[in-house]
Amino acid sequence: MWAEMDNFRQFQVTDPFGRAWEVQFLWLQNAISIRHCDSVDVKFSLSSGDDRREKIVSLPHPALLELSVRARRPITDPWCSRLAALHLTRVIETGEDSEKTLLTPRPEELQAHSAELDRNTETTAR
Repeated sequence: MWAEMDNFRQFQVTDPFGRAWEVQFLWLQNAISIRHCDSVDVKFSLSSGDDRREKIVSLPHPALLELSVRARRPITDPWCSRLAALHLTRVIETGEDSEKTLLTPRPEELQAHSAELDRNTETTAR
């Protein structure tokens, strides 16, 4: 998935029905200030023809802390944005949870996304 994206700020994903979705990063914000929730929210705008949607990927802070220790990397805005972009990509490609506006990945999904980012980093470093 990630190898096909140039960056997390703007990319394209095709859903199971063959529709191409243009995805644009809007913002990243600590959800404590907007929803009184211990998470990092990453908001994206999606468009396919006249169909426009907004999705928020809510990354639970406790899961991010655990993952950052395992991955031996700090929690940064770009890392969170990339994790969120990968999760949104999976949602669009599979159609799973596509009706939801607020998407909260499970810890094991975040782990898989982080591993994918690490694999991509290793590949580009060669």
